[in-house]
This record gives sequence, C-alpha cells and structure tokens, in this order.
Amino acid sequence: MRKVHTLAFVVAWFLAAQPCFADDREKVVGIWKLISQEIEIQATGEKEPVMGDSPTGYAIFTAEGRVMFVLTVEGRKPPQTVQDRADLLNSMAAYTGMYRLEGDKWITKVDVAWNPEWVGTEQTRFFKLDGERLHVTSTWRIMPNWVDKGMQRSLLVFEKSK
Repeated sequence: MRKVHTLAFVVAWFLAAQPCFADDREKVVGIWKLISQEIEIQATGEKEPVMGDSPTGYAIFTAEGRVMFVLTVEGRKPPQTVQDRADLLNSMAAYTGMYRLEGDKWITKVDVAWNPEWVGTEQTRFFKLDGERLHVTSTWRIMPNWVDKGMQRSLLVFEKSK
C-alpha cells in the first residue's frame, strides 16, 4: 500500500510541476489584431518595419487547434497592371494549419499558405503573453518576401480583439 501512495504522490507532484499548456491555450484562443511587425536581420542586428509603420492583419486561434494568419503591408492599393498584381504577393503573408503549444512556442503544421513552399512545413513561433498583448518571434529563416535581407526573424505584436 505504501508503494501506491508514494507513486500517487510522485505522479501528483510531476503533474503539478509541469507548465500548464491548457491555460496558455485558453489564453491564446481568440482573435488578435496586428499592432506592429518588423524583421531583425541576423547579419547586422538591424530592425526594419518592412510592412510599414502600420501593417494590417489578424491572427485567429481556435479552441480546436487551428490558427490562421493574414498580414498585409501598410497602404496596399488595388493593382493597375499585371506587375502590380504580382507585387501584391510580396506585400502579404497568409497561412493556416493546426497548431500545438510547447512551452513558450507554438508549432503550426501548415496546410494552406500564400507561398506554396510553406505547405506541409512546420512553422515555429515563440510567444509571450503580456495582458492583452501577444508578442511573437519567428525562428531565424529567409522569408520568401524579403530574400534579399538574408537570414532574419519576424518580431510581431498583436492585441486581443474585443
């Protein structure tokens, strides 16, 4: 009987000591409005607001485990030419997939994206909740929209939409 009590205590302690991902999941579920976005260039440490000072967009996290992002450059205009249409592709990012939380990051298994290269990949983002704000940092990578910048990571801030 003593072994059963000891085992129960160890299991209870282990569960209590684990971070509560369910709590984080409940906190991220909802609609988040993009407040700011910039990239940090790995080679120089410089930060640039490549989507402008007031980019637009939303992130939507569902309780069922799907996330959707639509992020656009500030001041997009309707295209007038075929080239304008092509250029619009580089003034946005959009993807969706099922996500899972692991500590201070979420991983999205992308099933639809503005850039077909992302479909079937796992995109990792680090996050920190600060009241009604969600701070997001991507991993270092070459972003398809700004290949000329080299290795970079995105730094985003979202605000919970009411």
